[in-house]
Amino acid sequence: MARVLVVDDEEGVREFVAESLSRDGHEVTEARDGAHALRIMEADAFDVLVTDLKMPGIDGMELVRRVRASAPETEIVVLTAHGTVETAVEAMKLGARDYLGKPLGSPAELRLVVARALEHRSLALGREREKSSSVPKLSYGDPAMTPVLDAVAKVARTAASVILLGESGTGKSLVARAIHEASPRASGPFVAVNCAALPANLIESELFGHEKGSFTGAHAQRRGRIELAEGGTFFLDEIGELAPDLQAKLLRVLEEKSFERVGGTRTMRADVRWIAATHRDLKSAISAGKFREDLYHRLAVFPVHLPALRERRKDLVPLAEMLLVEVCGEIGRAPMTLSADARDAITMHEWPGNIRELRNALERGAIVASGSVIDAAALAIESGAFEQRRASAPPTTGTLESMELEAIKRALAEHQGNRKKAAAALGIGVRTLYEKLKRYGL
Repeated sequence: MARVLVVDDEEGVREFVAESLSRDGHEVTEARDGAHALRIMEADAFDVLVTDLKMPGIDGMELVRRVRASAPETEIVVLTAHGTVETAVEAMKLGARDYLGKPLGSPAELRLVVARALEHRSLALGREREKSSSVPKLSYGDPAMTPVLDAVAKVARTAASVILLGESGTGKSLVARAIHEASPRASGPFVAVNCAALPANLIESELFGHEKGSFTGAHAQRRGRIELAEGGTFFLDEIGELAPDLQAKLLRVLEEKSFERVGGTRTMRADVRWIAATHRDLKSAISAGKFREDLYHRLAVFPVHLPALRERRKDLVPLAEMLLVEVCGEIGRAPMTLSADARDAITMHEWPGNIRELRNALERGAIVASGSVIDAAALAIESGAFEQRRASAPPTTGTLESMELEAIKRALAEHQGNRKKAAAALGIGVRTLYEKLKRYGL
């Protein structure tokens, strides 16, 4: 449900908190003091920090300061002895969310305080995403997206035509909007047309508009999408599906920056910035005579290739959490969270359908889940990628368990004991790695 770090120099307190929160399905990690907690947080991220205030060395107050600076998204609950409420209030001024008096009372009170902190975190993340929704979040730090982000930054400030390439569902429309939002045309309209979604007999009128009486059913003059995009950005999604006769007409617009409405004689100016996208291999389509080479070169002044979701695994869970906020809003459910096994399943799945498949799985999970937590079973996706990778590895000697143990040891050694990085290198979730470490007594 959530990852919680509990910090206290009293072992009994740590055990009480861990046992109480584990009953709610939380994954709890223990630290014996502030310095120990900071070392753990260098390698792992936590949703909630529960910390005592009075500890040797780095005390709870200093820990609150440092965590608030280094991990602002982590909610903090402080534990304070009775009679020192003023200290707890001071900690809350530094950024703690709530406090509990020691000795701790019932487990239910502790669980309620942590639940409130998690609810606040979920709402805060939702507000932050809503506030930044005008400029889409393209990546959450995966190196595979660095070339895309660099390309967006470079081309956005120019007037060059852009073509976005990559599999279906990799977020090409988000990248197109991000280019628009970062361009000098950001105050103008962003108009998108999906060439595959419009019937062939309507797409010409949609693009160029039409005059009254130009064809059966044209009862009034209509402005086309290109005209509506004046001064802004025009995004042609799935450009590879455009019919050859319309390719020729579109080429003229790009070359001459002008067009006429269907059935009209007045020449209209086309002051737009062009972005196109396709999942098809347009060079093969050119060879097959299905796509105009001159149009391709007009559009592909600046090509940008988007990696598939399976190639950017570091982005998977944060992207899923962002999409889950949208899904819950659309289906009318209160904010929901992903369990640890759901995160693992999301990280290890190959996602052949990319973002669309991920969104569908989250919507299914949000509908099926009976509570506020979506687990792997509700998502109904396969989660055996680690075992598949291991099975396809070159043959070696020893039992399966001994090979797995060696792989874990090697990954930990290569990353200086950093469990987060070791788990990523192994292709498994952090929680799965913790379970394997516990099983092997490491």
